[in-house]
Amino acid sequence: MAKNEAAGGTIKVRLVKGLRGTQSRHRLSVKALGLGKLNSVRELKDSPQVRGLINQLHYLVRVEE
Repeated sequence: MAKNEAAGGTIKVRLVKGLRGTQSRHRLSVKALGLGKLNSVRELKDSPQVRGLINQLHYLVRVEE
C-alpha cells in the first residue's frame, strides 16, 4: 500500500456497464464508490477498501491507474 501512495495514490474508476439485472449489494457498492450513471468517472484514493469494492464489481467497472 505504501508504494501506491508514494506514486500518487489515486485511481480512476469508470462505470462501463449498466446496473440493470445486478444484485442489490452490487448496486449499493457502485453507489459507495460514487458512481451514478453509465460512463461516470471518479478519482478515488487507492486503499484496500476501494480495491475490495472494485474486485467485487470487476464486471461493471474499469480501472485506470
